[in-house]
Amino acid sequence: MRERFCDILRSTGRENIDYVIEDLEADGFFEAPASAQGHGSYPGGLTEHSLNVYDAAMSMREALLKLRPDLESALSPDSIAIAALLHDVCKADFYTLARRKKKNEIGVYENVDVYEIHDERFPIGHGEKSAMLVLRSGLDISEEELLAIRWHMGPWNLSRDDEKFYRQASRISPLPPLIHAADTMASAILERPAAKI
Repeated sequence: MRERFCDILRSTGRENIDYVIEDLEADGFFEAPASAQGHGSYPGGLTEHSLNVYDAAMSMREALLKLRPDLESALSPDSIAIAALLHDVCKADFYTLARRKKKNEIGVYENVDVYEIHDERFPIGHGEKSAMLVLRSGLDISEEELLAIRWHMGPWNLSRDDEKFYRQASRISPLPPLIHAADTMASAILERPAAKI
């Protein structure tokens, strides 16, 4: 998965992409979980989730272009790769493995490994943090890509101003709602076991 992730990023030909990959490696991105208890809550889950978002976004792009061929330049494969693969870089240094007691299937407590969230290292909003980390790594991204990374969570838990800004970002470019939809599809459908759907 790491190799495929890096190959897709490098295929964009973006200047400084290797610095981004080096920073991801240093921050533990490729070993990190995608969530504390939900989708991808295991080592490497973040890389897998990011690739799932990329695959979902590319599939949706293909379907959308059949309906709206005029969106081809607004939904370039390179922009989708940047936004989808880097939308959750904030999670690379976000979870710490801990041991807790938890009831098993028969009601007996046992020690289990769990992930705890530690956002005190760089306490800033989820989408904003990912966007800032990408920029700090030296990647020159378009405004549309920046908006897509910032708003990949969509309108969930937003203030009135944030909701307004999300709608404005969606009017500027189709990339933010596409990445939001792909992120939702990946975490809520692709990464859930069939028995839980």
